[in-house]
Amino acid sequence: MNWRARAERLRALPLPLVLGALEATPDPGDRAKWRTARGVLSVTDAKFINWNQGVGGGGAIDLVMHVQQLGFGQALQWLEERFDPGSPVQPGFRPAPRVLTLPPSSVHHWPRVERYLIEQRRLPRPLLTPLVHAGIIYADARANAVFLLGDTPATAVGAELRGTTSVSWRGMAPGSRKDHGCFSVSTASAKAIVLCESAIDALSCHVLHPTFRCLSTSGARPDPAWLSVLLPRGLPVFCGFDADPTGDAMAHRMIELHPTIARLRPPAKDWNDALRLLPR
Repeated sequence: MNWRARAERLRALPLPLVLGALEATPDPGDRAKWRTARGVLSVTDAKFINWNQGVGGGGAIDLVMHVQQLGFGQALQWLEERFDPGSPVQPGFRPAPRVLTLPPSSVHHWPRVERYLIEQRRLPRPLLTPLVHAGIIYADARANAVFLLGDTPATAVGAELRGTTSVSWRGMAPGSRKDHGCFSVSTASAKAIVLCESAIDALSCHVLHPTFRCLSTSGARPDPAWLSVLLPRGLPVFCGFDADPTGDAMAHRMIELHPTIARLRPPAKDWNDALRLLPR
């Protein structure tokens, strides 16, 4: 199947089906609305619009490009990894979860990734070192920074990927189960928990609030499954999503679902921006 035929078939996938694979949440009060990592989308047949950002598109490829922040080719690959290109897809069908495929570690590329995290993202080496030694943060063969979801490499349930080259890119390892675990950074006796949108933001928030345990929800997701297990543990929990319309909307929704959670808005657009604004 040539690329044009592939693209046409993937573009025609039902948007609710693709939204399910994107772990979007349907609005219980409006079937046309879906809550995604990029904000609330209104979906009508093959078209969607993000009212928070004032952008929209048509078809499954545009949808994946928007929600996952991918290029055209990456969106095609994302869809093909989840939907067999040779078989018809029925509306309402949900694909079986894929087996987690973590990118292999590349020691050769670690110096580049380390420079990116320390020099560009301003993350302190002493914070990164134990996580690197434990294999929770590493570099892959494409010089992406890899942040494991879960407590240790032995119990990893996924990974956030962040590009460190001139092309800004972020994504997830194929088969990641974001509802089964998260990236976390903490001290031995944390006084509170902060939920952030990414691993880099969680690390940055911990630098700014060293007595807090900082977790990544891997996107502005208002109700990850592991949150209901975390809340009864007795520590104050804050939603530290980005200080933008999407972050505010998803934080509002999280607090609606879990009223004991309070808002902790970053003093800049996100926690890493706040960290980089500090004087050297």
